Amino acid sequence: MSVATDPEPLPRRRLGRGDCAVTTLGLGTAQLGNLYAPISTTTANSIVDTAWNSGIRFFDTAPYYGFGLSERRLGDTLRGRQDASLVVSTKVGRLLRPRATVEANEERHGFFSPMPFDPVYDYSYDGVMRSYDASIQRLGLASIDVLLVHDIGTATHGENNLVHHRALRDSGVRALEELRAAGVVKAIGLGVNESQACLDALDWGSFDCFLLAGRYTLLEQEPLRTLLPKCGRAGVSLVVGGVFNSGVLATGTRGAATRYYNYQRASAAIIATVQRLEEVCDAHAVALAAAAIQFPLAHPAVSAVIPGVASAAEVESAIGHFRASIPAAFWSDLKSEGLLDRDAPVPSKGSQRT
Repeated sequence: MSVATDPEPLPRRRLGRGDCAVTTLGLGTAQLGNLYAPISTTTANSIVDTAWNSGIRFFDTAPYYGFGLSERRLGDTLRGRQDASLVVSTKVGRLLRPRATVEANEERHGFFSPMPFDPVYDYSYDGVMRSYDASIQRLGLASIDVLLVHDIGTATHGENNLVHHRALRDSGVRALEELRAAGVVKAIGLGVNESQACLDALDWGSFDCFLLAGRYTLLEQEPLRTLLPKCGRAGVSLVVGGVFNSGVLATGTRGAATRYYNYQRASAAIIATVQRLEEVCDAHAVALAAAAIQFPLAHPAVSAVIPGVASAAEVESAIGHFRASIPAAFWSDLKSEGLLDRDAPVPSKGSQRT
């Protein structure tokens, strides 16, 4: 376990127009569910301890992450911590159905989890309420602050999305709104990998925030023209996950690690773009991962970034990248090289500390 320290406070921003504020650097906890590879409980605890001791107070999880394992590990490590600024978000849309047996080291949906459950989709009123109750029990915490609808959209469901979307609109969203109105949760929204799902939801739902993974990064800025302006007008905040596009913006192209982009091996075109980014980074002595973490936060509609990590050392690295000073000329060069949308807001010096 990390030794407790008195961390330098991290800046906080509100989620939407409600009273829920989060540290602008949070922690995604899919890895606590043994995403892609098993980690020990000791390692999982050290990840959360190090994040806490570094001042992070925003933690995102989901029933899907290790089929309950991430929620259990996160709750076990956070339980008993006294800090009013702690914000925990989890998700609805999948229930966990008991499974008779699980093979040792069996990979399911990308997770190497010993938890004997299978995920089943349920976006209905009853499904949302059951999912919330089950998450409270797994976390072992008195409350959940943010409740997000997980993976609604065609990227996950394909031609079945209409059925799930109808269940959410007809009844599931009512459960979310009731929980928020009763003060049981502070904020509601979506947790997805596609901008279109968020754009659609703005037309019919009253949401506080969207957790969007991998779509507003150094490699992708399409939401700058579509989703982000609409969020700004609606008073809806964006939390950006997947700031490394599932790996390549953290590992870069020069090491021996496999280069992943959006959960697959990076294409030659993506590798070439990252190499160009690395050249600009070299010219300004900027770490690629630091630029990846800081870039999304410059947009006024973005409240937080939540990188996923697999070790305490990676938490410490993320904190360092978050606090790193990046010269204005670096961002100017990215734009002049056509590597960044010319209209994209960019961080000002020291902006991550305020």
